[in-house]
Formats: sequence, C-alpha cells, structure tokens
Amino acid sequence: MDTRPELTDPLAERRALQDTETRIALAGHPLHAMLVSFPIALSFSTLGADLLYMWTGNDFWAEAAGYAIFGAFALGVLAGITGTAELLLVRGIRNRSASWTHFILAVMLLSILGANWIIRIGDPEGAVLPVGLALSLLSAGMTALTGWHGGKLVFDYQIGTRVEGIERP
Repeated sequence: MDTRPELTDPLAERRALQDTETRIALAGHPLHAMLVSFPIALSFSTLGADLLYMWTGNDFWAEAAGYAIFGAFALGVLAGITGTAELLLVRGIRNRSASWTHFILAVMLLSILGANWIIRIGDPEGAVLPVGLALSLLSAGMTALTGWHGGKLVFDYQIGTRVEGIERP
C-alpha cells in the first residue's frame, strides 16, 4: 500500500499565481507603473539629445543629454526600488519567471544608465562621441526590451492590477 501523500502542482492549481495585486501603491495605483514612465522618457531623450549634438555641434544638446541621463538613472533607481519591493512582497509576482526576466533586464539597464551618466560628469561634450552615443543607443534598446517585458507582465498577467470578479490567468 502506497502511504505517500498526494502531491499537487502549484502551477496546475494556480493558487501561487493568483496573488498579483500591488502592495506598493498610492490610492490603489501601483507606484512602480507610475514611476517607470520618467526613466523611459529620459532614456530616449538622452539619445535624442546626443543625436542633436552630433548633428548640430551645439554644446546645449550635450548638456541636455547629461541632465536627461542623470534623471533617467536617478528616477530609474527609484522605480527599481518600488519594483523590487513588489517582486519580493507579492507571491504571484515572485512565482513568475517573466518577473525575474524583467528584473534582471532592469538591473542591467540601470547599470548602463549609470555608466552613461558617469562618463558625462565634467565633460559632457567630450563624452558624447563615440562612447556616450553608443551607450545611449544601447540604453534606448534596453529600455524598449525591459519595458516590453514589464508591459507583458501588466497586460498579459495583470501583475500589479486589481480586477474585481475576474480570475487571474
């Protein structure tokens, strides 16, 4: 006679995936989702300012890129703190491999943004070509990839959202 307890697969039961509601929110709105828009916009603004500096040679654009990349990095760290808190606090987020993919890409992106900002300190004009522009291109691509994975979590898995009366996938 077999006395082993019957084991259940948590993925088949989906209980471990049901808890996806945000824990870091302001009036029910997830802070991470609100904060990521700033580093996304500033990352692409840095690329735009670098391209305008390359095209015009006007030092204003190199300075603007320096400020934009600082904002992208600083606000990215703030968004990363809220996203990491969500990842660690919410079981349904933590149990999805897509959440970890997004997290790893976001950490890589923050490293690139930080490097791009550091090289511009003291000499924003000299840092643009070729390294600053290359890092700006790389950070724009990484921002798109990271944002796509984050959007997939929200739109496909309803991570960080609350929908009354609808069972989670």
